[in-house]
Amino acid sequence: MILKGKKGIIFGALNSDSIAWKVAERCVEEGAQIVLTNAPVAMRMGEINGLAEKCNAPVIGADATSMEDLENLFTKSMEHFGGKVDFVLHSIGMSVNVRKGKEYTDLNHEWMLKTFDVSAISFHKMLQVMWKLDAINDWGSVLGLSYIAAQRVFPDYSEMAESKALLESFARSFGYHYGTAKKVRVNTISQSPTMTTAGKGVKGFTEFFNYAETMSPLGNAPALDCANYCVVLFSDLTRYVTMQNLFHDGGFSSMGMSPALIAEK
Repeated sequence: MILKGKKGIIFGALNSDSIAWKVAERCVEEGAQIVLTNAPVAMRMGEINGLAEKCNAPVIGADATSMEDLENLFTKSMEHFGGKVDFVLHSIGMSVNVRKGKEYTDLNHEWMLKTFDVSAISFHKMLQVMWKLDAINDWGSVLGLSYIAAQRVFPDYSEMAESKALLESFARSFGYHYGTAKKVRVNTISQSPTMTTAGKGVKGFTEFFNYAETMSPLGNAPALDCANYCVVLFSDLTRYVTMQNLFHDGGFSSMGMSPALIAEK
């Protein structure tokens, strides 16, 4: 019960394959109260109401690119909780170019701007709204989900790589301001490739998933274990961890070459 008495908001739970879905379940199991949120279109496509019933949590729809929607979300969440929140998970990512199969050398730049807004700038917008509404308690914790393509080239990940790099930069920059002002910590988790709805939409994902599984000494980190990691980072056990991009990938990020891959040839 390491989150007993804490209150949080979980962005991005679509279905039971979602990391955010498992984070929501684990937070409640560890004693937290939560509010669930997603974009209206995602709420129509997904199964969030079933999760809400299981977690005894309200669902407050919000387009994370809309400052007005975010202000409404945090205001209503604080009314529901009777006070400020203690933790927030940003688990949002979408690329129109990837969905439509556009090659990296021939991207639609209007779509690219939409990708950046949804996948990364929404993180800054969320943090800015929280800041202006004074919506999070001292020593609170904010997490965004990232991927190692922010540091290394994965060609089929396309412009989402730049989105994740921007997301990580926002965490560092806003982490400084939130840390000095309210002792709030802001981090990103760089997760293994995971069989989520969004992940499976990337071209060649199954092949890459298998490659990462072989390359990583511990294998790919499952979504449930990522949820457990999030719970620890929301707890008071990690009060002095901030402005970090934390790899949760079975060791993949430290590998150069694996004999297991050579043995497959």
